[in-house]
Amino acid sequence: MKVLANDGISQTGVDALEAAGFEVSTTNVAQDQLESYINDNEITVILVRSATTVRKELIDACPSIKVIGRGGVGMDNIDVQYARDKGLSVINTPAASSASVAELVFAHLYNGVRFLYDSNRNMPLDGDTKFKALKKAYAKGTELRGKTIGIIGFGRIGQETAKIALGVGMKVIYSDPFMEKATVDVAFFDGQSVSFNLSSISKEQLLKEADFISLHVPAQKEYVIGRTEFAAMKDGAAIVNAARGGVIDEVALVEALDSGKLSFAGLDVFENEPTPAVKVLMNPKVSLTPHIGAATGGAQDRIGTELAEQIISILK
Repeated sequence: MKVLANDGISQTGVDALEAAGFEVSTTNVAQDQLESYINDNEITVILVRSATTVRKELIDACPSIKVIGRGGVGMDNIDVQYARDKGLSVINTPAASSASVAELVFAHLYNGVRFLYDSNRNMPLDGDTKFKALKKAYAKGTELRGKTIGIIGFGRIGQETAKIALGVGMKVIYSDPFMEKATVDVAFFDGQSVSFNLSSISKEQLLKEADFISLHVPAQKEYVIGRTEFAAMKDGAAIVNAARGGVIDEVALVEALDSGKLSFAGLDVFENEPTPAVKVLMNPKVSLTPHIGAATGGAQDRIGTELAEQIISILK
């Protein structure tokens, strides 16, 4: 049986699949050529991340497919229910990349409160001639300890984000209509752990109380954060989106940044990937990464291994 990992898979995943007798291809096939490639090569399993889509037209056109796998959490690029109704197995790896995404959230938060997103742009240009001026410009940083982080969406990644926040010394509040109460266990290097019992509050209350907001929700039909929500936030608050593009109204975001309502934003995902709006990319108050939340070696190894285990269980 043949596996096409169209958006790539770790070597650990390849090794596990080949050891179980699968033939694995990591050829990146263009979206408009997928149908022909799958049919010509009698592909049984197609694995994707966020770049490739698997819609009902492709499913109908490729009868050899038995399993569709998503290396990551969200499956909005797959017609999941349609595939399952047709008898296909659709799998993902919801836990494998949670810690990596949460760490990136804090990379953006630290980046923002100490102006690294701006100093890293200006130091190469003016660091040798305007050192003292730049030192003064970036001398009013903020500490995360003691501040309140509001987490919208409290699934695995939201809870991993909470663990880091609690370890840093932040107050954690969250809003999730599907998770009324949660126990978060913060583990330390020596085997000790501390448990925190948290309860969901309304999004409106969270917006009023949070110094920093982190989004961990799936793709939505409407914005989760738009002009109304920005207006409800504290003056000088900041927001990080490492979830999905399109959950923040980017026009309203730029307005909130330019007006000073928000102090900064951290964005790993964008409305118009892979061609984000230039106004967002060029805004001096935005910390930017190109959708790399799960892109660590450890996360990719866990994703590959978990996908391989599920495929072997289903087909072997």
